[in-house]
Amino acid sequence: MKTRDVFGYSFSAIKLRKLRAGLTTLGVVIGIAAIVALLSITQGLQNTITMQLETGLATDTLIVSPGRSVFSEGGAGIGGGIGGGESSFSLFINDTATINGLSPDIATSVAVIQRTVYVQSPDRGFLINVKGVDFAQYADIYGSTFVAESGTINLNPANDEIVVGKTLHDPWENGTLLFNVNDGLEIIWTNATARPPENETYTGQITAVLTEIGGFSFGGPSDISVYIPIAQAQSFFGTDECNQIIVKLKSSDQATIDSVSNAITDAFSGEASVISSTAVLNIIGSVFSVIQLFLAGIAAISLLVAGIGIMNIMIVSLIERTREIGILKALGMKSRTVLMIFLGESVIIGLIGAVLGIGLGWVLANVVAVIFSGGGPFAGIGGGQAAGVGAGGMDIIPVLTPTVLVGALGFGIGVSVIFALYPAWRASKLKPVEALRYE
Repeated sequence: MKTRDVFGYSFSAIKLRKLRAGLTTLGVVIGIAAIVALLSITQGLQNTITMQLETGLATDTLIVSPGRSVFSEGGAGIGGGIGGGESSFSLFINDTATINGLSPDIATSVAVIQRTVYVQSPDRGFLINVKGVDFAQYADIYGSTFVAESGTINLNPANDEIVVGKTLHDPWENGTLLFNVNDGLEIIWTNATARPPENETYTGQITAVLTEIGGFSFGGPSDISVYIPIAQAQSFFGTDECNQIIVKLKSSDQATIDSVSNAITDAFSGEASVISSTAVLNIIGSVFSVIQLFLAGIAAISLLVAGIGIMNIMIVSLIERTREIGILKALGMKSRTVLMIFLGESVIIGLIGAVLGIGLGWVLANVVAVIFSGGGPFAGIGGGQAAGVGAGGMDIIPVLTPTVLVGALGFGIGVSVIFALYPAWRASKLKPVEALRYE
């Protein structure tokens, strides 16, 4: 019997049992849709986060932070461990001179003093990150993002000059401006080292609003931060300690990153962690790969349940068609052909279910993306009398990769065939005489 005839007979058998076949196919549809939707959303989210990280990061920079890296062997952040462990070690502003002299591959470095402060507008107050930086060096490192949309960033600023991120300027994106150029900005910092704690206050003038960056803040400029001159930060916060030092390299190749990372780690006796932008992106990719595998495993459980349903339906179908099989075998049909007919039914069910599941999963992924994309409340920016500030949300665009497409199709058909093997084998082993006697 030709393959075309086998599948034709299988399809005819399915049409005779439309409701049962439809319910069986529905199980495959749900399982495949879950896999496709979850993986498409995850891939789209990964692409969005990676794109925003690349916007906020410069691939030719390193971030030096106090404390041993918690992601690298021996505690030294070679090539970019993330985060510093507990340590009494501190970085100081003049450590930039030490770093600049370590390697000819280092172009420049800039210290960053960062604190959480309370800023006051005429009618609202907010908790904001304020960063003290050397405006000239910071603009040299982040020349594409530390750029004024309105006003002017003075590279040799007076101590009362302030630069704010785009979100702080127009948080709700509706023309209601919160902080604008030439506005006065009162900054209040609670000095917890004093006993009793004291509120330190100074008022500066906003001279520039940054262009919208849209990326995550990782050393680089952010839409939700305030920037003041490093000298003012030293005076206002009463410290020469810095939270991090940003190092600009002359090249972004991995050999340069590793070489400079080693040099910096050795210079500080392993007490400083060195984070590279490329390592962060690689770790993000690795994390999402694990998440995708985990979600695919969860979704696959529903497909396995559908496979058990296919086995159950095929066994019921076998019982109902015992006499039919007996007649076919009595007319000379081979056991192999009977096996292929039952497997053909499972292939058709799996194929239809996989195709419909891929389509449904893609639709669901887009619906979820629309629901969860866009603006949302600005987490952690308000407290007490502070009002929330709207922030631009991430626009998630689901991505259906060829790997997911082919994998879903193959998985749907494969599960259907695997769970149909036993019923098909039983059908092929029926003896004609016994099958004809079956009531």
